[in-house]
Amino acid sequence: MDFRQLTYFLAIVDHGGFNRAAAALYVSQPSLSQAVQALERDLGSGLFHRTGRRVTLTEAGSALVPRAREALHALELARAGVGAVRELRGGRLEIVAMASPTIEPLSTMLRSFTERYPAVSLSLRVALTREDVVERVRTGGCELGLLTTSSPLPGRDVVQHHVGEDRLVLVSPADGPFPPGRPVRAEQLAGHRLIVGQRGTGIRAYVDDLEARGIDVRIAVESEHRMAFLPLVLAGAGLAVVTRSWADLSERAGALVLDLEPAALQHNVLVSRKAQLTPAARAFLEIAAPPPHRTSL
Repeated sequence: MDFRQLTYFLAIVDHGGFNRAAAALYVSQPSLSQAVQALERDLGSGLFHRTGRRVTLTEAGSALVPRAREALHALELARAGVGAVRELRGGRLEIVAMASPTIEPLSTMLRSFTERYPAVSLSLRVALTREDVVERVRTGGCELGLLTTSSPLPGRDVVQHHVGEDRLVLVSPADGPFPPGRPVRAEQLAGHRLIVGQRGTGIRAYVDDLEARGIDVRIAVESEHRMAFLPLVLAGAGLAVVTRSWADLSERAGALVLDLEPAALQHNVLVSRKAQLTPAARAFLEIAAPPPHRTSL
């Protein structure tokens, strides 16, 4: 059974015969008859009583009519839905991101996208590490992912799109150990208590590198929850190394934001599947990452 056969069947019902249905559908009468016969064989029952040129529905044919109309209506709804998604008059886009880039640049990307395509629903998932982001995209859990990294990503299962850089800064209480307006050298962090994220994040890699260089930093709190960093700093639990995207929020909360020397950069990378993307995902990439910035990974 297929939709063509159901369409032919309903045309015969609606037009009162094979000849009229064939004319309305612009098909030959033999082709129409063959399609209906194939449908009858598939169902194992006759659908019409044929008396000369006159046809009437059998009991089985009468039972099929409402079901056939429901099936064709569902097909039209499906086509309309696909058309809406294709034309970005609907649909859904799932994005996974690490915590820091959700402040910036993702906020700006989302604002631009929703202004241009307000009918597309966006779903934002959170991942703890760059590997988590890549894995979620690679396995099809999300179409796009946003991460920060200080080193090349491993593997060749996704495509990366560079969308800017973010400098690391130090967040301290206003009455902390360092004066405002002056950069803090890496060596000056020796002996200070730091609030850090879990391994696999760029800011944790920075702290680990300090330890590898023999700078005696002390980890006061290790947390997966990046949003906890600022309250912990303000409570005096320690200092935090974060990306500059947190600067405005931190300063408005009353914390002190200081540059680090030498400068340490984190790269913001949008990753996508190598498989064909939905129209919504392609449109998001056009806004967030112009084609010249895309490379295979």
